[in-house]
Amino acid sequence: MPNTDAISEFLDKLGASLADGSFVRLALPGEPKILARLVELKGAPHLSVTFRHATNDVTKNFPAAEAVGWVKQQLADKRGGARLGTTARDWQLVVPARGKPRLIAHAPETTAAPARAHDLAKATLLGDSARDWLDGLGVSRPAMADKRRQIERYLEILSHLISECGWENPSRLKTAPTEPGSGTDGSSVSPIPSGAVETPRPTGIVGGVGCPSPPRHANDTTIFTLADMGCGKGYLTFGAWHLLRRVHGWPVRVIGVEARPELVATTNALAKRIGADGLEFVAGTIETAMLPRLDALIALHACDTATDDAIRRGVACGAKLIVVAPCCHKEVRPQLAKPEPLAPALAHGIMAERMAEWTTDGLRALYLEWAGYRAKLFEFVDSEHTPKNLMLAAVRVGEAFADDAARERIAKFREFFGIKQHALDTLGERGN
Repeated sequence: MPNTDAISEFLDKLGASLADGSFVRLALPGEPKILARLVELKGAPHLSVTFRHATNDVTKNFPAAEAVGWVKQQLADKRGGARLGTTARDWQLVVPARGKPRLIAHAPETTAAPARAHDLAKATLLGDSARDWLDGLGVSRPAMADKRRQIERYLEILSHLISECGWENPSRLKTAPTEPGSGTDGSSVSPIPSGAVETPRPTGIVGGVGCPSPPRHANDTTIFTLADMGCGKGYLTFGAWHLLRRVHGWPVRVIGVEARPELVATTNALAKRIGADGLEFVAGTIETAMLPRLDALIALHACDTATDDAIRRGVACGAKLIVVAPCCHKEVRPQLAKPEPLAPALAHGIMAERMAEWTTDGLRALYLEWAGYRAKLFEFVDSEHTPKNLMLAAVRVGEAFADDAARERIAKFREFFGIKQHALDTLGERGN
């Protein structure tokens, strides 16, 4: 490394900031990008360094006494410079390919030193305001720690999807109604409010059971409506309601649909006990339950074609957001062909099983794209907690069933894998 005044001065300022506690952050560009903060480990200061690769991050900790020498070596590898943040000044070291390095002073981004704890406290969506329903569902018990982490992760994802839909501001929401149908006692729910007027059903959306057109209230109040299909004990239903009502403060109607009446009674009793306005549970199946027009529909771990039922209901009810987490995949497996050059690999049962899952969920994404949605598949919890950790999220971005190219992609996909029948075959047929 060339012995230049600018580099020496930068290293001196780094050493001084580590010594006097004014250090805020350090960044070195390149591949991988390097970010560093100062932490306390076993009572001694360390530089916690994160190496940001394209697909993953790696973190290593160096004693603060070794930090200046380590950074000097990084600069010797011609990383292109560095930026040091302190509470007094920020310093940008520029090391050009040609010419002399130079040091540029900037106003500090912050004048307060950050916390030095190694494990920074993580912001959580499940704070004290969630304690009543978490306690009521038994999730606060130590034995349920994994379940609580799953709920937290689910709410983080749902929060990101809400932003993706452009729903940060409740005034931008589409109105959803209250409509007669199955209610908290298994009979009926609240009628459409007085003064509501009917608005036209969006074009290109397939009809469905119990998915009427949305009324707009005379006072222009917007109610965000979400249905959780096959909600079971209601962990995620309460979670979604908590995020929308208590965290965002929106007027909401969150409906949990569950086929087992005893669970419906239990969850409704808890919702009533904690005063969960806008939350209700109804008895019914994914396919037949009466639903209002929806802003969002979720169905996590719906077995086999029940996931497809949920997708159809979401499309039929005009949901802008559809989120499903498929469970078992039985329909496609016996139909799955073994096309070349995949045949030798698919001769193994475990490979055919995994290919059937991959094919089923990939085809669901294609159908949703044809229905006017932008779809994405991703893992939403660690596989150590559950092997069924794939989530399919879809945001409506265009007109339904208008893209012939999307329909052709479905046909080619099915032909390649020999799929003659699929639960989403009726998607796009009006009156279903």
